[in-house]
Amino acid sequence: MNYNVLAQNCIAWIREWFAPFGPECSAVIGMSGGKDSTVCAALCAEALGRDRVIGVAMPAHGQSINEADEICAHLGIRHLCLPIGRIDAEFNALGSSVCGNGFSVQTEQNIPPRIRMTVLYAVAQTLNGMVANTCNLSEDYIGYATLYGDASGSFSPLGKLCVREVRGIGHALGVPSVWVDKIPDDGLPHSCSDEQKLGFTYETLDRYIREGVCEDLKTKEKIDSLHRRNLFKVEILHIPSFDPGLEVKAP
Repeated sequence: MNYNVLAQNCIAWIREWFAPFGPECSAVIGMSGGKDSTVCAALCAEALGRDRVIGVAMPAHGQSINEADEICAHLGIRHLCLPIGRIDAEFNALGSSVCGNGFSVQTEQNIPPRIRMTVLYAVAQTLNGMVANTCNLSEDYIGYATLYGDASGSFSPLGKLCVREVRGIGHALGVPSVWVDKIPDDGLPHSCSDEQKLGFTYETLDRYIREGVCEDLKTKEKIDSLHRRNLFKVEILHIPSFDPGLEVKAP
């Protein structure tokens, strides 16, 4: 695959999508320090100009900004750090009064992504911007995103690109490998990688999505089950996405 061409096609799509909003409208991106937000920011900087991209780090309690400031500095885009720890704590305290024993563990895990999306839209509305959805196809396929949290956004440059394609574009744009090839995780202390949580690698998932091939039956069944259970997320959120014209061969 020619990732240089793919990157330029995505850049052209972003530029065209922003055209109706005028030359003052910016892209607002939640910067996690991972490959997706980094590559998305790099694409937007190429498409709109560095002065029209705003990277926002929003660490929760116990999280670092995970090099978001360094990434923004490297890309030459504006950087904001808006910690959400206090807001997150208030929501968790609310859980005790509403539910007695507090919110469930999964509910508590989903609160920070939803707070972050609220913050991003506040920044966008204040500074004349549009919020980028930074999810990729691999994550969306198995529902590894929070509905109305990181799964939201106004436009999606990476939504139809697998992890391997996002990385390929990152390398084509000259983004340092330390960020493009960084092992995805949630940024929490003593946590594990996304792949350890899922029980399979993104390489396995990407091959299944693009080629329809998965040698391990249990892994195939797990991917299929996750896809079926989480398909509603993609169906609910109709976010304009760059279409690379690549086929999904998984059933």
